[in-house]
Order: sequence, then structure tokens, then C-alpha cells
Amino acid sequence: MNTKPVRHNPEQNRFEMETPAGLAVADYRLEGNVMTIYHTEVPVPLRARGYGYHLVRGTLEEGRRLNHKLVPQCWFVRQVIERRPEFQDLLA
Repeated sequence: MNTKPVRHNPEQNRFEMETPAGLAVADYRLEGNVMTIYHTEVPVPLRARGYGYHLVRGTLEEGRRLNHKLVPQCWFVRQVIERRPEFQDLLA
């Protein structure tokens, strides 16, 4: 799998990643320094192939860089954080 970097699009309140089948996104709301990630989406042909994990990992790393705490409303983001101890310190 050849993944592109995750980029922050603050004008649309989302993180984006180009994939061979189109754009993958992680949508969020920001209140102060608390980022609530409420939706992630990967193009259908690429689901269950690791693209979602790369999108979420990039989103969480950028959230850390921006000094945000996170609320994972999206089930997939919640699952990644539960399985990866290195991201649990980000929880609000």
C-alpha cells in the first residue's frame, strides 16, 4: 500500500488523505483545544485495507502536534485509540 501524507484542512474542519480511489477524510469539531472527531470515511473499494488506520494515525499525530485533546465520537477512531496505547494520552 502506498499512502500519501495526511493533510489538515482547517477551512473544512477535516483531515484528508489522497488514495488511489479518491479522498479519505476525518471530520472534526474544535472547541478550545478539544477536537471531537465524529466521522471518518475511506472510499469503498479501499476499506479494510489499512487506509483508514493511516488516515486516523495521521490525524492523531497532527492533533498531538497542535496540542489538542481528542474526543473520539467515531467508532473507528475510538477503536484505533483503544488498540494503540501511544495515542491514549490524547484523550480529553
